[in-house]
Amino acid sequence: MHFAQLIETKRDGYPLPAGAWAAAIAAYLADQIPDYQMAALLMAVVWRGLAPAELAELTRAMLDSGDRLPAPAPGQPRVDKHSTGGVGDKVSLVLAPLVGSFGVQVPMMSGRGLGHTGGTTDKLESIPGFRTALTLEEVAAQLDRVGVAMFGQTERIVPADRRLYALRDVTGTVPSVPLIAASIMSKKLAEGLTGLVLDVKTGSGAFLTEPAQALELARTMVGIGESYGCRTTALVTAMDRPLGRAIGNALEVEEALLALDGQGPADLLQLTGALAVEMLLLAGVAETADEAERLVADGLMSGGARRKFADVIAAQGGSPAIVDDPGALPQALEVELFEAPVAGTVQSIDPRILGRAVIAMGGGRQRLDDPIDHSVGFVVSARLGAKVQKDEPIASVFAADPAGIEAGLTALRSAIRIGAAVPTGPLILHRVTADGVTPVAG
Repeated sequence: MHFAQLIETKRDGYPLPAGAWAAAIAAYLADQIPDYQMAALLMAVVWRGLAPAELAELTRAMLDSGDRLPAPAPGQPRVDKHSTGGVGDKVSLVLAPLVGSFGVQVPMMSGRGLGHTGGTTDKLESIPGFRTALTLEEVAAQLDRVGVAMFGQTERIVPADRRLYALRDVTGTVPSVPLIAASIMSKKLAEGLTGLVLDVKTGSGAFLTEPAQALELARTMVGIGESYGCRTTALVTAMDRPLGRAIGNALEVEEALLALDGQGPADLLQLTGALAVEMLLLAGVAETADEAERLVADGLMSGGARRKFADVIAAQGGSPAIVDDPGALPQALEVELFEAPVAGTVQSIDPRILGRAVIAMGGGRQRLDDPIDHSVGFVVSARLGAKVQKDEPIASVFAADPAGIEAGLTALRSAIRIGAAVPTGPLILHRVTADGVTPVAG
């Protein structure tokens, strides 16, 4: 079947024949299919979806397009976490060393910020000297030596995803459940995991704003993971507000260091703890959630997680001194307080507005090769549901120059809404496993 016929078949709502996706991916990587034809097929998928057999074939084709990490030694748990992206989401910086401190291998492969969402790789690179561009051989050696590696996607891991995602990003085909699922799961399965925990975000600051879509994605990815023998659990979490207080690369690293001491914002500690519990259960380190919760609390309060983070930083060429002296992180040249314009209750804090403002201030990128200023961003001390007085300081802007300060203040005026008290929704909405979906209260 000619490629144009494949496009027409999917456009008309029919599944592609067996073998078509594998052949299409191979031909695209060999430059035998032009971008415009692949973009047309992807857009047809956005509108028509993929049948289960198609999704399985696409995921397999992407996974097989590159190399994989060697499997861990028998009996050695290897568990990772993936977040679908949000604003202020610095969980990985705390979670990877925390879980790694219990003898679990954590190959935390992350991406750069794109759109209004931040990226773990950018945050790590705000640490002086920290190197995220590791080879597969370096990752494998560090997992054996340190237990945790925090790195960016290499050209050898799922190269098909690198090509397809770049194309999706410029053709409006990112928000598709099957395409997102195949992209995420092919990369994670290439890590040789024994378990995977997914943080699927929903709300105004997420790529999937509707909870039903997020739940569908969670179910889909759990199904893919389980079909490959990788035990997979997903939490559907709220991204209708920034996570924590800090938004911006170096500022988020500093907040993560507080969390590694068991301090920091309650929502950050709650979500990190919930994901850590799931990872320890999948790793077999704990048999019950209560036991896992006790281990998480001990890992933070004993300093084990903090020491593991210092080990990771040193192993990847960074300065572990920042663990005890965050002042060594990039510092903004300009800082300005933002005061509440009226008295009342904080009704909402729009994460998308603040995420976009960080980009406008130079702290993010519109293209993958844009340079960024790691020092800029926000610290929003106001919490949803909190009562504030007129002229009370409720946030700070960190910028490179007065123009950046003004852009930040303008964003805060638009993002923070103050008025009468309104109900605040829960942070964690659902837990999804191979056994089904469980609503989570509180």
